[in-house]
Amino acid sequence: MTVIHDAETVAVEPHSVPSDTPGPAGDARSRTARLHSLRGEAYRGPGDKATAAQHAKGKLTARERIGLLLDAGSFHEVEPLRRHRATGFGLETKRPYTDGVITGWGTVEGRTVFVYAHDFRIFGGALGEAHAQKIHKIMDMAIASGSPLVSLNDGAGARIQEGVTALAGYGGIFRRNAQASGVIPQISVILGPCAGGAAYSPALTDFVFMVRGIAQMFITGPDVVQAVTGEKVTHNQLGGADIHAEESGVAHFVFDDESACLAEVRYLLSLLPSNNREAPPVATVLDPTDRPCDTLLDLVPADGNRPYDMRGVIEEIVDDGELLEVHELWARNVLCVLARIGGCVVGVVASQPQHLAGVLDIDASEKAARFVSMCDAFNIPLVTLLDVPGFLPGVTQEHEGIIRHGAKLLYAYCNATVPRIQLILRKAYGGAYIVMDSRSIGADLSYAWPTNEIAVMGAEGAAGVVFRRQIAEANDPETVRARVIEEYRSELMHPYYAAERGLVDDIIDPTETREVLAAALAMLATKHAELPSRKHGNPPQ
Repeated sequence: MTVIHDAETVAVEPHSVPSDTPGPAGDARSRTARLHSLRGEAYRGPGDKATAAQHAKGKLTARERIGLLLDAGSFHEVEPLRRHRATGFGLETKRPYTDGVITGWGTVEGRTVFVYAHDFRIFGGALGEAHAQKIHKIMDMAIASGSPLVSLNDGAGARIQEGVTALAGYGGIFRRNAQASGVIPQISVILGPCAGGAAYSPALTDFVFMVRGIAQMFITGPDVVQAVTGEKVTHNQLGGADIHAEESGVAHFVFDDESACLAEVRYLLSLLPSNNREAPPVATVLDPTDRPCDTLLDLVPADGNRPYDMRGVIEEIVDDGELLEVHELWARNVLCVLARIGGCVVGVVASQPQHLAGVLDIDASEKAARFVSMCDAFNIPLVTLLDVPGFLPGVTQEHEGIIRHGAKLLYAYCNATVPRIQLILRKAYGGAYIVMDSRSIGADLSYAWPTNEIAVMGAEGAAGVVFRRQIAEANDPETVRARVIEEYRSELMHPYYAAERGLVDDIIDPTETREVLAAALAMLATKHAELPSRKHGNPPQ
């Protein structure tokens, strides 16, 4: 039998037909035995052949995945005996238990987490009415209990034989994704095909994980793309893990195998609160908050034109050098990191001089804006590290909307009420300085190293504008240019200019960075701020 989806055609193996639920005959013992028999049938699924086929594709089964995600023995399944009630196209003779999705709750490091996992062995994981209703129920339970929701996606779209009821099922998922946004953490793990309308649910969640070789996401599959546009492309070239991690920005994390992927999901959950009414978990650490960071003196060159790896700076500042980088492979000119300082979770947004000199462009603005909004939604303080020469100039950037996209980052920071600390390491020029959480847009504290340069633009460019006529009329333009550049730098770009005007709270010794940040975060832990009463803002799109 073949099920045809909007983006894929999936061969579905015929399933054994479970015996109808028995009537009232028999005593309690026989009925209980029958219950255990049915539960066993639901647990085993369509059988060893289907399981072997799943393993042959390099994929685990839904229950194996749940076992890796949750603490051992903690899973409580919901509606394991659910079956569809559709008729036509032979469906009435194929009514497997679970209807192709395993739903329930368990714990991760002792904290409650809700989960649903598509079972590709049953109808190719395709979504029908009963399948969707099980997901709706577990999403409602997660929202009501204030606990994170993890979806393990391995399904090829809507179950065509059930028609519009399958499409309505997706609508119910999307609506709940939107309702849960900013209320509970939502994590999508792509472990197989996620095609057509199914791809929109992960796009609505907070984090997307993908596994190379087995995961694909796309709205229309390769066959449709070729038929409409003439472009010939494979599944992985169109929507594989690396494409979405490096090109589209859809995937936040990518891994080589399911075990490593699900282990990282567990680690991410350990850094997030259960819901928006709680603070993130506090960990006990042995790394002293007053530890000197002597390495920073040599790690960051005083010469603003020399690149370096900002990730090394972050590793030196945070507890034990441990961090989780979000969107590591996309928009590499900005870093978005979850880590701890003094045992408390922080979100770090940082320029990355190693890529494009750390400039802000369209993708970097999008990446950082979404990260800032996520941190604000889940009570995670923000630390912003600046070494930014400005926004990326160019016709392409302007025509593709750098104004609109850059405004997203500005809006996210202005809208954030969590503790916010800015630290300027070297360059902080122009609009990029303002956008990257300056005091003027609401940062609680702003610090700078003695190597900082805060200005409208670099001295060379500024001198060329301000003293253009003087340079042009000089007998020795280059000598005049050098002199006025030095004058501009000494007058307006010296490290203490902003501090003298109260735009920087203090100039700090780089070796004391960790201690200063830890003390500031501890002070701001009780910060309370409210936005004006409104239904919601209207952020730039």
